[in-house]
Amino acid sequence: MTIPRLHTLAALALLAASAPAAVTNWPAWRGEGMTGRADGAGLPVTFGATQNLRWRIDTPGRGESTPVIWGDRLFLLTAQPATAATDEGTPPANAMAANFGIRTPTVPYAFDVVCLDRHTGKTLWRTTVRKEVPHEGTHPDHGFASGSPVTDGRHLWAFFGSRGLHCLTMDGALTWSRDLGRMTMRVTFGEATSPALAGRAVIALLDQEAGSAIAAVDRDSGEVLWRKPRDEASSWTTPLVVGHGGKLQAIVSGTNRTRSYDPETGNVNWECGGQTVNVIPTPVPGDGVVYCSSGFRGNAVQAIALGRTGDLTGTDAVKWELKRNAPYVPSPVLSGTRLFFVSGTQPKLSCVDAATGTVLFDSQRIEGMKSIYASPIVSDGRLYLPGRDGTVAVIRDAGTFEVLALNRLEDGFDASPAVAGRDLYLRGKKHVYCFRAP
Repeated sequence: MTIPRLHTLAALALLAASAPAAVTNWPAWRGEGMTGRADGAGLPVTFGATQNLRWRIDTPGRGESTPVIWGDRLFLLTAQPATAATDEGTPPANAMAANFGIRTPTVPYAFDVVCLDRHTGKTLWRTTVRKEVPHEGTHPDHGFASGSPVTDGRHLWAFFGSRGLHCLTMDGALTWSRDLGRMTMRVTFGEATSPALAGRAVIALLDQEAGSAIAAVDRDSGEVLWRKPRDEASSWTTPLVVGHGGKLQAIVSGTNRTRSYDPETGNVNWECGGQTVNVIPTPVPGDGVVYCSSGFRGNAVQAIALGRTGDLTGTDAVKWELKRNAPYVPSPVLSGTRLFFVSGTQPKLSCVDAATGTVLFDSQRIEGMKSIYASPIVSDGRLYLPGRDGTVAVIRDAGTFEVLALNRLEDGFDASPAVAGRDLYLRGKKHVYCFRAP
């Protein structure tokens, strides 16, 4: 039977109207709103060195920061010795750090922001925002550029921890730099957190062994708006900025307390205990709820209702919590009514009902993968989860466990995926990749 052309056009228009709009920009770590969602992108399910590869370039220096994207430009951070001399470093005084093979640098490092053409991978500019000899080493798994920048399409902000917070134009001109102090990290494991935008403020977290703090810096002038001490030790999480009840709040997980800060004043809106030590996962926003997790020396996944004040520990503001199979490094991802997270850093995936905490499937092994540091994204009914061994798993976004594809690359991924338009971007140890479906 032939469908009249008019009806066909109407049907196509209806489908177009109901389809989710594709992601245009990926302005922060985990994208718009730090949700890790990229519906409407039409990303490939299978890809590799010779399949659905749009471009590949050598990774421009050491760094585990996830790229951010605005328009035609992709930005990432890197830090490496500024001289041709090999930096062997010196053994640290801390015996445990020495056992991990950590070395204290002896040569200056260049802390760089790199801009690529997102369509070709061509380097458009590279700006060194600071050059100095780092006072501490880092865990061998990462270097001195593990946080991601953030952009509003007019400026870009890069936070290198002890090496300061920096604001650049989209063309790479440095407009201001703000030193927020030298940090001392547990076992000299290094620093890793990304800044977050909240109104006029850039929020920066400085959790360390002594003198932990959170600060807000004016995004235009670089002046410190406020700085508040935190009763926390070293952590490697990133603030989540969400709107609720007509106001923004910056939510930060912590070992002692998860806290919500007023970005205008730095005052604490609410706090809640229940997480473990060495907090790394960033909270995940939901509909009037925030999901917090940590998985080192214990397990904690909590759903905390927004809109409350004071100490929420042990109250009905904690809608549910789980004490098993929580993530250590990767952050969870929320898709509709389902919350997905890995167990520790293992290739084991769990899915729970986001409203009730009911387990839909529990710690299902992704065969063929090894450890995972990257945080998953979700797009068009699929989860994309890169592994440290170069395997990228594509898993069905459903309450039952199903692996759709295992894509293997001769690389390793600690950075999380980024998406813009129809393109999937992966930053590996060796290469930066752009994949697109036909």
